Amino acid sequence: MHIAPWLHVVPQHGAVPVDLLFPVTGRTYAARLDGREMRDTDAVFLQFYDALRLPDWFGWNWNALSDCLRDLHWLPADRHVLVIEAADEVLPGDASGQHALFTCLLRAGRRWSYTGKPEGIELGRLVLVLSCDPASVAPLTEQLRSYLAETRSS
Repeated sequence: MHIAPWLHVVPQHGAVPVDLLFPVTGRTYAARLDGREMRDTDAVFLQFYDALRLPDWFGWNWNALSDCLRDLHWLPADRHVLVIEAADEVLPGDASGQHALFTCLLRAGRRWSYTGKPEGIELGRLVLVLSCDPASVAPLTEQLRSYLAETRSS
């Protein structure tokens, strides 16, 4: 489900049109993370550290993750695609942790958004694809829309 030009929630094994993920030209860095492995905050930070090759100065907290996602200068790419599989299984039972993670991702996505393609179509330099169980697509989409509205007002 398309939430913003740079944010998509898809059912497991679902598809996102390639033209929304990759530019006509340029270098793209793609990272895949597994929500099933993100059972607590330390595991979340480890998944991001490994997948995005976070710098050694990464502080292993939400502010540090936010700073890194809004920077990404250490990755030699013009564009970044971040896929979180089983996004509905991230931080089970930790609503405040889920809120922190998704808000962090939404702010980073908005920060990197609105890079134009030659055809005039607006694309983000950071595209987020959250894959989840088909029954979780609608609830996760609504949750993210709510968080996105919060980030616009803050």
